[in-house]
Amino acid sequence: MAKLWGGRFKEESSNLLDMFNASIGFDQELWEQDILGSVTHAKMLLNIGILKKDEYEAILRGLEHIKDQIQKGEFEFKIADEDIHMAIESALIALIGEAGKKLHTGRSRNDQVALDFRLYVLEYNQIIRTKILELMEAILGIACAHTQTIMPGMTHLQHAQPVNLGFHLVAWCANFQRDYWRFSDSFIRNNYLPLGVGAMAGTPYGNDREMMAKELGFSAPTLNAMDTVSERDFALDLLYDISMLFMHISRIAEELVLWSSYEFKFITLSDAYSTGSSIMPQKKNPDVPELLRGKSGRVFGNLIALLTVMKGLPLAYNKDTQEDKEGVFDSIKTTLISLDILKAVIATMKIHPDNMLKMAKIGHLTATDLADFLVFKNHLPFREAHHITGVIVAYAEKKGVDISELEEEEILQLTSLDLHGVKKVLDLKTSMNARNSLGGTSSMRTQEQIQILKKWINEKKNG
Repeated sequence: MAKLWGGRFKEESSNLLDMFNASIGFDQELWEQDILGSVTHAKMLLNIGILKKDEYEAILRGLEHIKDQIQKGEFEFKIADEDIHMAIESALIALIGEAGKKLHTGRSRNDQVALDFRLYVLEYNQIIRTKILELMEAILGIACAHTQTIMPGMTHLQHAQPVNLGFHLVAWCANFQRDYWRFSDSFIRNNYLPLGVGAMAGTPYGNDREMMAKELGFSAPTLNAMDTVSERDFALDLLYDISMLFMHISRIAEELVLWSSYEFKFITLSDAYSTGSSIMPQKKNPDVPELLRGKSGRVFGNLIALLTVMKGLPLAYNKDTQEDKEGVFDSIKTTLISLDILKAVIATMKIHPDNMLKMAKIGHLTATDLADFLVFKNHLPFREAHHITGVIVAYAEKKGVDISELEEEEILQLTSLDLHGVKKVLDLKTSMNARNSLGGTSSMRTQEQIQILKKWINEKKNG
């Protein structure tokens, strides 16, 4: 079959070239966007007098027929057609004849693919944002029930200060809120129409790009034709947004792995989202969090791959850019299933508050409270209070108990300072609730944070 672009060629292209050059094996994913763009382009051509009414209507009928064939799985994608654009155009010409040949007037595959790919990226940007909100809702639902569930807050993976589980879960959601903002910002930044700029310098047909932008839901047409067909910032933005999202998912997955271990035993993962060992019958492995942690490397790789493709290209379209899609398709697919399964894992895990409290009694988590108490009660410089607290911690260590378990009389014997009332200060719950500054871990502040996030989520869902 002769190529649609083959007029100046005397020899047929080799089968090896066809296989190497073709993108139809993966860019057929863009069929829906390609048809949508063609319908809009045809309407514009009718408006500016390139198409007659009967030609326009024939094109619409033909494209609708092709759409129906693809949806039913009856459309044949051929390597000889190279890409989704040529596949649909060739099928259209075969269906309706001469009118189909007019559809490509005033456009190039360069701006056509820029449109299809951008529409696809923007569509999935919105879908991913919706799933982020759903994940946050699931996490906040658990956080609401655990604003008084005490657990050890950690720095350097060492016991630091008592916090409540709800507070820790809100911290996860704060990450995801920034991810949502990041996707939202990049959507706004990239919501511009590339169609109608031609190969790289515009067209002589008077394309009504403003009309097409409005028709397709873009904010406006892009500014410069050469830049439009050259850039893939919209795809890179999505890959970066996904990479940041997975960095956060990976950190949460690491905590789920730790928390589900016998050493922590803060949670038990559902059997539905765990696996066993082929050799050790007793094992219950946290494979889902581990896979989530591992998939971060995969999406990071897709970002770096496209950055590497783009970094050396001169302006206007280059065939290297064909390598832009598979990594994006893969990252999107990975993101969608990962967000769904992370939500399911979190929603079905069993929480063990008793074990969390037990672990909070290890490591002298209220030592900072004692130092603060010395500052307030005896007007000491904090450094001096820090030293005295260290002496009392050493005493508790020698006795083999946590500082919160010391009796007040014992502590009073260790210093001549006024420490009456210190026992209450060293209580884990008192310590947690004492951190009542804006953004703090007290139950009241945690509930406040949950309500703020819930209100924000509702605004985004209903806005």
